[in-house]
Amino acid sequence: MSLDFKDLSDGELAALSLAGRTAAFAEILQRHREAIYRIVVGSIGDPDEALDLVQETFLAAHGALRRYDPARPMRAWLTTIAINKCRDWGRRRAVRRWIALALPIDDAAERVAEDRPGHDVEVADREALARTSRAIAGLPSALREVIVLRTIEGLSQAETAAALEVSEKAVETRLRRARLRLGEVLGG
Repeated sequence: MSLDFKDLSDGELAALSLAGRTAAFAEILQRHREAIYRIVVGSIGDPDEALDLVQETFLAAHGALRRYDPARPMRAWLTTIAINKCRDWGRRRAVRRWIALALPIDDAAERVAEDRPGHDVEVADREALARTSRAIAGLPSALREVIVLRTIEGLSQAETAAALEVSEKAVETRLRRARLRLGEVLGG
């Protein structure tokens, strides 16, 4: 008789995964990867890089599974790992930019990425979404993380505070500031 992993809690899946059942961790991945992807892409604004960071998030989670507390929601635990991966990515990106500035201009010109949408993207809704995504990606990380978790992912204030390891009041304040900044940038 085969065990149906879909019927198990995240805590039970974690325990089975620690016992060597790879299908148990595959179920954890299946349950949470889309939400973690949305959080990561919302935090960094780059869908391709987000795929790599989601993979890094789940690799780190698998390696740290012994430290998972089954009393805590798996999604909140994974969100904390994902946010930390995004912060690491941001630091690495800042270092790469600094190094690029130190290189000769001819070399740097070859690496400049085209950041404008293609000419075929003329649908007003798509442009508005792209503009909003860029505005969110341009926010400081403390504000961006809160807007992604609360507004886009719909986490509660308490869940967001737990994931970011800040107080609920800090979440409320950051969310207000993020919305004000977005209103200024987007002209609303």
